[in-house]
Amino acid sequence: MSNATSKADRTRQLIIRATAPVFNAKGFAGTSMNDLTRATGLTKGSIYGNFDNKDAVALAAFDYNFSQMTEYMKNKILSVENAVERLLQYPLVYSNFLHIPFLKTGCPLLNTAIEADDTHPLLREKAAAALLFWKTAIENQVKRGIKRKEINNSTSPVQVAVVMMSMIEGAVMQAKLSGRSTDLRIAMDYLSQYINGLSR
Repeated sequence: MSNATSKADRTRQLIIRATAPVFNAKGFAGTSMNDLTRATGLTKGSIYGNFDNKDAVALAAFDYNFSQMTEYMKNKILSVENAVERLLQYPLVYSNFLHIPFLKTGCPLLNTAIEADDTHPLLREKAAAALLFWKTAIENQVKRGIKRKEINNSTSPVQVAVVMMSMIEGAVMQAKLSGRSTDLRIAMDYLSQYINGLSR
């Protein structure tokens, strides 16, 4: 790899890391070129020398935000063996999401899904793929738990995934709007009870 290529890669990564929280906080429509130059310390020409347009930056930023979230969750999940304990990591993490630096601006999946629903088809595709990835990950944990006899074998993996994701995103939305974690904690406590019930 040449120095020029590695420098270009470093610049691209700098742009993605610096703009990811901006896009997550302000959304695609609400993020201006001034926001991007201010966040990166680069000129408009430098940004567009590395990305074709704002859309390309936004798509890369979404990937970065979602990968941060999944990596964080993966580390938490793999820190325990029991399937129920693994599922309990979700309410544990999300009950404290306002205190996790990269989630302070909200869940990138929820933020993007709301904004890009009809206005930005490429972002909508990214969000839909991320949603499916998350749903499949939860379903796989439930299937693993059934196989290991840690979760009741009459449990529906699809149902667990849908219930968990709906409760998490609904509670996150309320906490984000109110700026308070009270209702979020109530919902996550209830979700924890639901998950614990899977082992009976």
